[in-house]
Amino acid sequence: MADKKTNFFMKLIKNQIFIPIAALLILVIFNLIADPSFFAISLDKNSNGDPVLSGNIITILDNASELVILAIGMTLVTAASGGQDISVGAGIALAGSVVLRVLCGTESRTETLHAPIIVAFIACCIVAMLFGAFNGVLVAYFKIQPMVATLILFTAGRSIAAWINNNELPIISDIKFSYYGNFIPGIPVPTPVFIAILCMIIIALVLRFTKLGLFTQAVGINSESSRLNGINPQLVKFSTYVILGLCVAVAGFIKVSRFSTINYSVIAKDIEMDAILAVALGGNALSGGKFNMPASILGAYVIQFLTTTLFKFNVVASALPAYKAIVVILLVVLSSPVVRDKIASLKKKAASNTAAGGAH
Repeated sequence: MADKKTNFFMKLIKNQIFIPIAALLILVIFNLIADPSFFAISLDKNSNGDPVLSGNIITILDNASELVILAIGMTLVTAASGGQDISVGAGIALAGSVVLRVLCGTESRTETLHAPIIVAFIACCIVAMLFGAFNGVLVAYFKIQPMVATLILFTAGRSIAAWINNNELPIISDIKFSYYGNFIPGIPVPTPVFIAILCMIIIALVLRFTKLGLFTQAVGINSESSRLNGINPQLVKFSTYVILGLCVAVAGFIKVSRFSTINYSVIAKDIEMDAILAVALGGNALSGGKFNMPASILGAYVIQFLTTTLFKFNVVASALPAYKAIVVILLVVLSSPVVRDKIASLKKKAASNTAAGGAH
């Protein structure tokens, strides 16, 4: 019986999804002890008089939507290239700026949309995927280290976004545009939650019915070996950056829809760091190779849970990154193979001592 328990425990802690689940449980227990009302959900009315669900849990699910979508693309990029894209925040500003440019035209404030919303969405997807392709070419074909390659767009992206709209901050008055980032009348759950779920379903189907996941992991583990086995490493790496570009477009569309406007310097600020941390919290090696998509997605929700918890307990916004960094560092250290193997070794030794004591 002791051996069975030890084997189960060892398998559990070695599973990639163990750390994000453990982190989530710690946050849940902390909030239950500190303030059980943290988990209260109520049905209220928004500014338009529509019934909507409200509460910290709804806020977490809602605000984590963009991060979840980015974590999907960031996981693939990390696995294939062994590096991270630090330009996704600037990419969101670019995608959002394109949406507003298409819908507003040359007007700063518009009562009527200049184009269908679907056209604006397609336009931002194309632009974001082109910038993703730009990053992909630098990494895959010019063999530039990912963080250095994406530093170009990280530096220039927000300036380009402002240039697209002539340094103005367009405002859309048509309430229909706000549905995608807030609530659809008659549906009490925030729309971004459904968009995030749809993205999760799509990536699950892609990984299930295509070889994308297999090829990505093969290239990340050993690029040369995968080439000798008939896989094109450059194409695989390039494809992951284009997919991340599409994820950036969706996240950018949601961001500008939330406020029906944009602030180029503030929108999605530091979200690239949260996306990378979501991948790390999922137990994925930041050096590339094997990945666990559900663990990365759960890691994104854990980060938003942590953020909401800190805000709940009145942590000053300027100090938020410091608190988050401390907690995340602890979680990432605990997720390292060395620490997990050490814990498993101690547990096995304790079980052996217990069994030996029982025998005597």
